[in-house]
Amino acid sequence: MEQAHSLLLNEEACNQLKEHQRAEFVFEWLRFLKKILPATDRANVKQNQKHLLEQLTTVLTSSPGPPTRLLLAQCLALVYRVGDSLTSSLTVDRCNDIIRSKDDSPSFLPTRLAAVACLGVLYEQLGRLLINSFKETMANLLKAMKSAESQGRCEIMLCIERILKGLGVSAVSCHRDIYKAARPCLTDRSMGVRCAATKCLLELQREAVFLWSTELENVATHCFRAFEGSNYDVRVAVSKLLGTLLASALEPGSKRNSLEEVMELLSSGFLRGGAGFLRASGDMLKGTSSVSRDVRVGITQTCVVFVSILGGAWLENHFSCLLSLLMVWVSHARVTQYPADAVSCRCCVSFILRATVGTLLGEKAQIAAAKEICQLISKQKRVVDAALHEGNMETRVSPAEVAASQHVLVCALLELGSLLQDLSSTAAPLLQDTSIGMLDTVISVLLHPSASARLAAAWCLRCVAVGMPAQVAVLLDRCAERLNALKSCPEAVAGYSAAIAALLGAVQLCPLGVSHSKGKMVMTLAEDLLRSATQNSRISIQRTRGCWLLLSALSTLGPTVMEHHLPRLLLLWKCAFPLSVRDVENELRRGDSFTWQVTLEGRAGALCAMKSLVVHCKDLLTDDVLSRLFPLLSCAVALLNQLPSLIKSYGNQIRNAATVFRLRVYEILTMLQPKRYEGNFGMVLKQLLNDLTGPEITTCAELNLLPSLCYRQDLALLGPALQDVDQHYIEEQLHCGGSGGGTLEYDPFTIFEKAQDVPTPLPPGSALAAAAVQLFGVIFPHLGIQAQILEQFCEFVRQLKGARQQTVQIHVAAAFCCTLKCLASSRRELGSEEVQRPALSLLLGALEGPNPLLRCMAAEGLARLVQVLNDPNFTVSITLMSFDKLKTARDAITRTGHALALGAVYRYLGGISSPQYLSTCVGVLFTLSQDSTSPEVQMWSLHALSMVVDLAGPLYHSHLEASFNLVLRLLLSTPHTHVEVQQSLGRCFNALITSMGPDLQGEGAGVCAVRTSCLVGCAVMQDSQDCLVQAQAISCLQQLHMFAPGFVNLASLVPSLCINLCSSYLSLRRAVVACLRQLAQREAVEVSEHAVALLNSRADANEVGLEGALFSLLDRESDPCLCRDIQETLVHMMSSAAESNLAHWLKLCKDVLSASADSAAAAAVETQQEEDGDRYDDSSAFHAKSESSGPFSNLRWSTRVFSMECVCRIIAQCENGNSAHFNMALAQEQHLHESADFLVLHLADLIRMAFMAATDHSDQLRLAGLQTLLVIIRKFSNVPEPEFPGHVILEQYQANVGAALRPAFHVDAPPNVTAKACQVCSAWIASGVISDLRDLRRVHQLLASSLAKVQVGREVSSQLYNESTFTMETLAVLKAWAEVLNTITQILKQYLYVWPLFNSRDGQYDAGAGLLKLVQTDLATLSRLWLAALQDHALLTLPSQYSSQLPSTGGSFYTAETVEQARPHYYSAWATILHATALWLNSTGFIMVDEGPANLSRPVTPTSMGQSTSLSSVKSPEDVNTDRLHLILGISVEFLCSPHSGDQMENIDSCLQALQALLEVPWPRSKVGNDQALGVEMLSVLHRLIVTRESPNIQLAVLELVRQIVCAAQEHVKEKRHSAEADDGAAEKETVPEFGEGRDTGGLVPGKSLVFGALELCLCTLVRKLPQLSPKLAGSPTGRGGQTCSLSNTDCRLVTSALVILSELPSICSPEGSVSVLPTVLYLLLGVLREAVKGSVGAESGQLVPGILQALRTVLTSPMSRAEKSRGAWTELLRCALHTLLESWHTDKMEPGVDEVTMLTSLTIFLLYASADVTTVEPLQTRCIQTFRASLESKDPVVLSRSYQLLVSLFQGPAPVARPFILALGGCLVSQLQEVEKSRPQGPAELQAVQDAIRALEALVFAADETHCPQLVAVLLPILISLLLDENALASAPAASRSLHEFALGDLMRIGPQHSAVFRALMASAPHMKARLEAAVKGNQENMNTKAQTTRVISKNMPSIQLKFNFL
Repeated sequence: MEQAHSLLLNEEACNQLKEHQRAEFVFEWLRFLKKILPATDRANVKQNQKHLLEQLTTVLTSSPGPPTRLLLAQCLALVYRVGDSLTSSLTVDRCNDIIRSKDDSPSFLPTRLAAVACLGVLYEQLGRLLINSFKETMANLLKAMKSAESQGRCEIMLCIERILKGLGVSAVSCHRDIYKAARPCLTDRSMGVRCAATKCLLELQREAVFLWSTELENVATHCFRAFEGSNYDVRVAVSKLLGTLLASALEPGSKRNSLEEVMELLSSGFLRGGAGFLRASGDMLKGTSSVSRDVRVGITQTCVVFVSILGGAWLENHFSCLLSLLMVWVSHARVTQYPADAVSCRCCVSFILRATVGTLLGEKAQIAAAKEICQLISKQKRVVDAALHEGNMETRVSPAEVAASQHVLVCALLELGSLLQDLSSTAAPLLQDTSIGMLDTVISVLLHPSASARLAAAWCLRCVAVGMPAQVAVLLDRCAERLNALKSCPEAVAGYSAAIAALLGAVQLCPLGVSHSKGKMVMTLAEDLLRSATQNSRISIQRTRGCWLLLSALSTLGPTVMEHHLPRLLLLWKCAFPLSVRDVENELRRGDSFTWQVTLEGRAGALCAMKSLVVHCKDLLTDDVLSRLFPLLSCAVALLNQLPSLIKSYGNQIRNAATVFRLRVYEILTMLQPKRYEGNFGMVLKQLLNDLTGPEITTCAELNLLPSLCYRQDLALLGPALQDVDQHYIEEQLHCGGSGGGTLEYDPFTIFEKAQDVPTPLPPGSALAAAAVQLFGVIFPHLGIQAQILEQFCEFVRQLKGARQQTVQIHVAAAFCCTLKCLASSRRELGSEEVQRPALSLLLGALEGPNPLLRCMAAEGLARLVQVLNDPNFTVSITLMSFDKLKTARDAITRTGHALALGAVYRYLGGISSPQYLSTCVGVLFTLSQDSTSPEVQMWSLHALSMVVDLAGPLYHSHLEASFNLVLRLLLSTPHTHVEVQQSLGRCFNALITSMGPDLQGEGAGVCAVRTSCLVGCAVMQDSQDCLVQAQAISCLQQLHMFAPGFVNLASLVPSLCINLCSSYLSLRRAVVACLRQLAQREAVEVSEHAVALLNSRADANEVGLEGALFSLLDRESDPCLCRDIQETLVHMMSSAAESNLAHWLKLCKDVLSASADSAAAAAVETQQEEDGDRYDDSSAFHAKSESSGPFSNLRWSTRVFSMECVCRIIAQCENGNSAHFNMALAQEQHLHESADFLVLHLADLIRMAFMAATDHSDQLRLAGLQTLLVIIRKFSNVPEPEFPGHVILEQYQANVGAALRPAFHVDAPPNVTAKACQVCSAWIASGVISDLRDLRRVHQLLASSLAKVQVGREVSSQLYNESTFTMETLAVLKAWAEVLNTITQILKQYLYVWPLFNSRDGQYDAGAGLLKLVQTDLATLSRLWLAALQDHALLTLPSQYSSQLPSTGGSFYTAETVEQARPHYYSAWATILHATALWLNSTGFIMVDEGPANLSRPVTPTSMGQSTSLSSVKSPEDVNTDRLHLILGISVEFLCSPHSGDQMENIDSCLQALQALLEVPWPRSKVGNDQALGVEMLSVLHRLIVTRESPNIQLAVLELVRQIVCAAQEHVKEKRHSAEADDGAAEKETVPEFGEGRDTGGLVPGKSLVFGALELCLCTLVRKLPQLSPKLAGSPTGRGGQTCSLSNTDCRLVTSALVILSELPSICSPEGSVSVLPTVLYLLLGVLREAVKGSVGAESGQLVPGILQALRTVLTSPMSRAEKSRGAWTELLRCALHTLLESWHTDKMEPGVDEVTMLTSLTIFLLYASADVTTVEPLQTRCIQTFRASLESKDPVVLSRSYQLLVSLFQGPAPVARPFILALGGCLVSQLQEVEKSRPQGPAELQAVQDAIRALEALVFAADETHCPQLVAVLLPILISLLLDENALASAPAASRSLHEFALGDLMRIGPQHSAVFRALMASAPHMKARLEAAVKGNQENMNTKAQTTRVISKNMPSIQLKFNFL
C-alpha cells in the first residue's frame, strides 16, 4: 500500500493487483491524494494536473464503489481548487454526458452514480465558478431523477444538496424545480431516498423562503406522510427538517409569526395525520382514528427539534403558551376516543415536555416552569370540581371535559414530578412558596374521579419525596390523616392509599430513610381499611385494593420493619383465602358478580403483597412462613380452574379482575421453588396452556416477550435498539402492538417499585402472557409429560392460520425458550429423545417464521437446546441440517434464520470445536454474505460471522486474511442505501480486529497488509452517512489504538471525535466518549492539544477546550453509562494534565460551579447576630458574585457536584507532586523564577469554591463543598504565612470557614449535612489554625449547639428521617468533640507528660490550653455520652449467637429496629471516641465526679450494660470503674483480634493510645497487675498485632504498651512483697513467701505466663530486626549470615524498647522464676550488644548502645540477684555472661570496625553493678584486668580516653572490685603519664586522653586510705609539675600543650592546699620543680591581670544606658 502514497496513481503497481485489491489500492491512493493535495505546491499540481485528471476520470468510468466515488469527487474538486480551474467545466460536461447515457445495464450504474457524486462535490467546492453550467446540470439531474432507481434517486438528492450548498443564493432560479422534485421523494418507498430528500430540502430552506412561508402547509403535509411507515433514521431526519422550517416560520417578519399558528399546523398532523381531506373526512364519519403511531412519534420529535432550535430563552418566555397548546393535543376528542391512543399521546406530550423543559432550561427557569404547570393543574382541578358539584348550570362542565382533563393532569403531574426530582433539594423554596401551594394542589388531585390522574398525583408526590427526603414523613402523615378523615369517599381511599404506597416506595431511593413508626402507622391503616371494607359496598373494592396496596408497599421498607408486622400479615392472608381447596368449590355456589369482583380484587392484592414480601424480604421466608403460605396458594390455584365458569356465570364484569388474579398467581409461583407446589402442577399447567394458546388471545406484545429471550447482540439486527437512542421513550410506542405502551393505571401496584422513572406496566392481558411464559419456563423442567406438551404446541401451530397462528407461535416458542434458559442457568437436563424431536420442530418452525424478532429468539433457543443436551451427535445433526438448508433454500427468511443459528450454536458449542467445522461454517457464511441480491441475508450472515470470529479465538487466525479481504471488499461496494449491511460489516470488522489483537503490532508483510486494511476499512466507515456505522468505525479505531497505538493517527482521529461529540445520535456519542476515555488514559495531553487545534476558530474553544465541552455534555446527558464514561475521561485528563496546567483546571471547575442561573443566591448565607464581643460577621467575608459571563450557563447541580469532586482530586494529585504546592514561600520563589504554578497560590479560589458549594440550595452540593473544605483544612493547616511569621496561611479565611459551616447546623439541615459539618468543625478547631479563643468560639458554638441537640435525644427531635440518622448525627457530634480533645492532648503532651496541664509561656501551648478550657465546660456531659456510645458499640459487635443479649428497646443512640443501619455509623466513630474516653479517664484518675446534666432523655451511664437499673442494683464506684475499664479493654481487644482490622490503621493506633492512656493511671494498672490472665490475653493480642502490622508507629506503641503491662505486674509484685513484709515484721524477712511468676518451681507455663508472653513478643521483635540472634537463622539467607543488617532510627528504638522490657522481666518473677528467665534475657542482651559492638547494625548503632547498657544495668541491679533463694544461681549465670562477654571481646577484637569503647563500658557496668562474687573470681578478674591493660595500650586516643574515664569509675567503686585494678593498673597509669612530658599531646583527642589519665590517677590517689595517700600524692604532684611549661615555651607552644599546662596548673593549685605537708616537702626537696611551679603561677597571675584591664577599658567605652533585648 505504500506504493499508493504518491501524487499520481502508480498504474503499474495497480495493474499487477487482483480485482478486489485494486479497488483497495485506488481507495488508498485517493485517501492519500485528498490529504496531500492541500499541502502540495500549486505549481506542482498544475504541472501534473492533466495526467492526474486523466487518472481520476479513468477511476470515474471504472465503476467505483460508493465510498470510492465520494472520495473521487472530493479529489477532483481539490485538484481544481488547488490547481487550474479553467477546465473544470469540461469535467462537468463529461459527468453530464455520463448521466444522460442511455446505458441502463447494472454494470454502468456505479459510473453514473459516481458522475452524480462528482457533480455535487464540484459545485460544492467550486461554487460560482460553475454557474454557467448550473441550469443545464440541474435540468439533467431532474430529468434523470424520473427514471432513476432508488440508489440513483438517493445520490441525485445528495448531489442537489451539495450544489445548493456551493451556490447558495445563486441557485434561486431552480429552487421551485428542486422543491417539486424533492417533495415526492419524501414519501419514497426507499428509506434512504427519504433521508436524502430531507437533507436536500434542509439545505434548500436556507435560501428558499417559500418553504417556511407560502409552502409551509404543503411541506408539513408531505412530512407527515413521510413519517408513515418510516424507520428511525427517517423520523429523525424529517423531524429535523420540519422542526427547522417551523422555527424559521416564527422569525420576526415571517408570514406565520405566532406560536399558535405554527402549533396548529402540527396539531393537524398529530390529530388527523398526513392523510388527504377526503380520507380524513371519511375516517371522521366512520368514527375511526386514521393517525398512525409513526406520524405521532415523528411529530413529537419535530416539536422537540422546533423548540430546541428556538432555544432555552425562547422556551422560558413562551412556556405557558406552549404548555397550553400541548395540553390541547392530549385532551382532544380524537385522541381520547380509544384508551390505547390516549396512552400513546400522553407519552408523546410527556416526551416533548421532558426533552425540552428537562434539557434546555436551567434550574431557575425549571422552577418557573414548575409554577406554570402547578397553575395548570390547579385550573384543571377547578374544572373537575365544577363538574362534580351542582351549582350554577352555566358553569357546569360536560362529562367529556372531565374525562379529557385526566390526560392533561397526567402529563402535567408526571412532568412536575420529574422536574422536582431532578431539581432535588434545589426546589425546596418552591414548596415553601405559599402563593403557589404546590403540595396542596397535587394532593387535591388525589380526589379526582379518574384513576390515572390519582396515580399520577401519587407518583408526583413520590418524586417530591425522592428529591426532598425531608418531605417523606410529612407527606405520609398528611396522607394518612386525610385517608382516615375521608374513609367513606371511594376516590379518597383510592387516591390517598396510592399516594402512601408511592411514598413508601420512595423511601428505597432516600438514603436517610423514614421512621419505623411510619411502618406501624401504615399497617394500622391497612388493617382498618380491610376491616371496614365490608361495611359499605360502595367502597368495598377501593378499600380492599387500598389495603393490599399499602401492605405490598410496606414490604419495600425491608425485613427490619416487616419482621415486626409479619404475624399480622400472615393472619390477614389467611383471612383472604378459603381454609381449604374444598371450601373453594363451596364458594362457587354463593355470591354475585359484585361479591366476586371484590373477592378477586382482594385475593389478587393479597398475592401481590406476597410477591412484594418475597422480593424485598427474602430473609423472612423461613420454612415456617412458607408452610403457612403454600396452603393459601393451593386455594388460589384451585380458584384458577373455576374462573372460566365464573366468567361464564357473571359475564365480562369480572373478566378484568379474573385476569389480574391469574397474573398475580403466575407471578408469585414464578418466584417460589416449584418443588413446593408439585401437587398443583396439573391445574397450573392447564391454565397456562389456555393462556398461551387459548381462543381468548387476540394480540401479542412481542416486544415485551421476546427481547429478554434473545441474545443481546442479536437485537442489533432489528435496527437501533431502544436503549441506544435518545427517543427510546416514544420509539418503544411503535413496538407495543395495540396497547399503545404501558401506563400506571394498568397496574397500580407498580407505583412502589424502585425506579427513578415512572413505571409503564403493560395491560393485564399482555402482562398475563409474559407471566405465563415465565411460569411455564420455571415449571416445565419438573413435569413428567414434557414430550406431550411440546407435541401439543406443535399441533396448535400447525392447525391455526393467519395472525392467530403467529401469536400462538410466538407464545409457545417464547415459553419453550424460557424453559431452555432456566435449564441452562440451573444446569439441569432436558428429558429423553422423545422430547428432543418436538422441541426441535417447534424451534425450527419459529426459525423459519416471517417475524425477525421471533427468528432471533428461535436461533438463541436452538443454541440453548444444544447447550442443555450437550450431545455432540445432536450438535452435528443440527449444524448439518442448517448447512443443507442454506445450500438449498432460496428464500431470505430461511437463509437468515439458519445463518444466525450457525453463529448462535457456535456460541454454546456442545462438543464440536474443530477447525474442519469452523472452516465449513465460515465458508457458508462467506458465500451468504456476498449475496448482493438480498441485503437482509447479507446482514444476518455477516452478523453470524462476527459472532463466530468473536468466539473462535485462536482457531480463527487461519481465516483472518480472507475475512479482512471479504469485509473490506463489501465495505467498498455496498450501497449507502443498505445501511443495515454496513452496520453488520462494522460489527464483523470490529470482531476481526479484536481477534487479531496484539499481533497487529507485528512488522511482517502480512501483518502490515492487514493493518492497512484495518485503517482503510475504518476510513470507509467514517465516511458513511449512517451514525451507527460511524460509531463502529470509532470503536474499530479504539481497538486498533489499544493493540497498535503507534499506527493510529491522533491528529486526524481526535478532531473527528470532537466533531461527533455533540451528535444527535446517542450511539455515536457513546462511541466517541468511550474512545476518548481510552485515549485520555494514555495520551491525555496530546488529545487536549489536538482538540484545541481543531476548536481554535470557535469562540469558546480557547477558554474551555475539550474539557469544557465534556463538562457541558455531562450536564446535558441523562444516559448513566455515557455520563460515567465522560466523568472517567475528565478524571484521566485531569490526572495527566492538572498539575502542569493547574490554573486552567481550577478555573474550569470554578466556572462550572458558578454556572447556575442563581449563583449569587447559591452563595448567599443567612447571617446571624453575633455575640457582642465579635469583631465582624462571618458572612460578610465572602459573598459570591454572579459570574454569568463565564463559558457555562445553567448547569445542573449534579455537574457542579462533580466539579467539586474534581477539585478534591486535584488537591490529592498535588499532594503527590512538588512540595511547593503546600509551601507558600517556596511556591512564590519558584513561581517567580520558573513561572511554575502551585496549588497554594490558588488557595483563595479553593476556599471560595468550597464556600459556594457548602452554602448552595442543593444538599448534595453542600456535602461536596464541606468535603472539599475538610480536605483544604487538612492539607493547608500547617502552611505558614511568609508575610506574617508565626501565623499560618489559613488564618485569614476563618470568617469564610465559619460562614460556610453555619447553614449546615440550621434546624432544617439534613442530618448527613450536619454530620459532615461536625467533621469539618473538629478538623478546623483541632488544626491549630486559630489560637484566639474569641475567633474559635464561633465554630465551637456550632459544635456546642449540636451537643445540646444530642442531649435532647431522639424522642424530642422531629421524626423526619429514619432513627439511624439520629445515630449518625449523634455519633458525628461525639466523634468531632473526641477528635478535638485528642488533638488538644497531643499538642499539650509535647510540653508536659501529665494531664491536666499547668502553665507554660509557649504560644502553641497557650492555644492548646485555651482549647482545653472550651472542651472542659462540656466534658462531664461528653464523657457520659462517649461511654454510652462505647457501650452501644460493644453490644453491636457481639457475635450473632449472642444477639438475644441485645437490649429489646435498643441502645442509647439506636433502636432495636435500626441495628443493621446503625452499625456502620458506630464502626466509623468508635475508635476516636474510645481514645477520648481513655484520655478523660486518665485525667480524672478514675475518680468518680458527678457533674452530668440531669435532663438527658435516656440514661446514658454505661454501667448497666443493658440490664435493668433498679435501686437494688446501684453499683459502687469501684464496680462502675471496673465496668468502664473492662468496656474499653474489651472493645480494644475485640477489634485488635479482628482479621478485618488490616485496613483500619488509624483505629489500631487509637486503640493503642487509649490503652496507653489508661495504663498511665495507677488504678487501671493495679487492675491489670492483679489479673494475670488479663495481662496474658493482652500480650497475646499485642503479639499478633506486632507480627501482622509492619507500621513502625504501631510496633513502637505495642512495645510501649507491653512495657506498661510489665510495669503494672511489677507494681503488683512489689505491693505484695511490701504488704507481706509489713504483716510479718522486719525481723522475720527470711520467712516471707516469695511473690512473682515461677513460684517455688521456677516454671513458666506458655499461654498463662505473663513473663513468657512478654519474652515471646520481645524475641519476635529482636529476631525480626536482628536475625543473627537466632541460631537457626544465623547462617541462613534469611538471617543474612554475617552481612551487615542496617537498622533505621525507628528500628533502633524498637530494639531498645524490647530490651527495656526484657530487663524488667526478672523483677516480676519469683527467685526461682527469675533464674528460669535470666539465661534468655542475658543471651538476648549480650547478643544485641555483640551485634552493636561489631557494627553490624549500621550507622545507627550509636542510638542503640545507651539502651543496651541501661538494660544491662537494670538486670545486674535486679533485687533477684541478691535474694537468698536465687543469689547463687544468679551469680553463676552472671559469671557465665561475663565470660561470654570477655570471649566475644577476644574473638571480635581482630575484626575491623569493632566498637572497643562499648565493650569496655559494658565490662565496667558488670564490674560496678554485679555483686563482687561475680567479678572477683578467677580467671574472670584477671581477664577483666588484662582487657583494661590492653585498652590502655591502644593507639586510639578515643579508646584511651574512654578507658581512663571507666577506670575513674572503677577506682571509685567498691573496694573488692577497685583494689585489684588499682594494684594491677596503677603502675601502668603512672608510667604512661610520665611519658607525656616527652611526647606532649598534639590534638584535642590526645589532650582529652591525657586529662582523663590525670583524673584517673587522682581517683586512684583519693581511693587510697590515709596511710598510703601521702605517698601517692608525692607521685602525682611531680607528674603534674612535669606538664607545666616555662614562660618562653608557653608562648610558642601548640594549643593542646597550653591547655594541658593550664589543666595541670589548676589541678596543682587545687590539690596542693589539700596536701600541704606533702607539697612543701616536695618543693623543698626539688628546687627545680619549685622554680617551674612559681614561674607558672606568676605567668598565670599576669595573664589574669591583663584580662581584667582589658575588660575595664571596654566597659568605659560602652554607653551608660543599656537596652534590654530580652523583654521576658
